[in-house]
Amino acid sequence: MNPQTARIRHPEPPHVGAAPATFAVQLSSTRRGARLARLLATQWLDEHAVPYRSASSRTAAVIVAELAANAVRHCGSIGRDFRVSLTLTEAAPARVLRVEVTDARADKPLPPGAPWPPEDGCESGRGLLLVDALSHRWGERVNDPVTKTLWAELDLPE
Repeated sequence: MNPQTARIRHPEPPHVGAAPATFAVQLSSTRRGARLARLLATQWLDEHAVPYRSASSRTAAVIVAELAANAVRHCGSIGRDFRVSLTLTEAAPARVLRVEVTDARADKPLPPGAPWPPEDGCESGRGLLLVDALSHRWGERVNDPVTKTLWAELDLPE
């Protein structure tokens, strides 16, 4: 596979309609940065007609939290930041929320067949399983020799 080609678990749908609403922030690769990513995402969604305590907001919060925690786990030790981007697109029959988390570890792509259950007794390793279960589509994109992006999409109710 060409390294510039996204590894897609599910095909991406075409996005048509009004210009998407977008949000992006760069955060430190710390646990605090990961928490802040989740909080900022839910606040932004609330401002864009996805109410704070709604099922869609809670699902998006888990996805952002897991992807951000993954970036922190794999980039925090080398002191590199990560970037969270949200895009809310009006696409019939549903609105689509795309969550992207970009980190500076293109040298650590997802292993083939990921995600898989962690070994018994492991305290971590379930994040991508949650993303896979909660999102409608998700995948990985190697952007350049330095960065990669994990993305997930949710089809939101009208």
